[in-house]
Amino acid sequence: MVAVEGKKDSQREARAVGRIVLPSEAFKLLKKNEIHTLKGNVLVVAQIAGIQASKQTSQLIPLCHPLALTFINVNLWLDDEKSSVECESTVRTVGKTGVEMEALMATSTALLTVYDMCKAASKYMVIQDIHVVSKEGGKSGSWQWENK
Repeated sequence: MVAVEGKKDSQREARAVGRIVLPSEAFKLLKKNEIHTLKGNVLVVAQIAGIQASKQTSQLIPLCHPLALTFINVNLWLDDEKSSVECESTVRTVGKTGVEMEALMATSTALLTVYDMCKAASKYMVIQDIHVVSKEGGKSGSWQWENK
């Protein structure tokens, strides 16, 4: 594990995005809220799963520091054009190390949960484009994704 005891605490934030693309029939069922599982509403359960996963990052990613997270938001929405569920996660803390992994974990797990809950409707789903789009705080300051 990287030594961070010499670093000063600072406000940290990271945002990560991703999507899961569904076949049109499965997307229509999801949009009409007609994917029935005992777990509940797909997007609500995926949101909760993303939040829970973010809090467990240090237990799943080797040598990742356990952090006291101060804010987690997982936002999921349907994109009709792409026949997809889009996800954006924002995570914050005040600490010695960044929260990029926690944001990625939230987005990844939320999308995996959508897959899990929709697989009865179709197995032809693709999770794609999971990446950090911005980070703030720490020695390196702010960073934002630029399409190149």
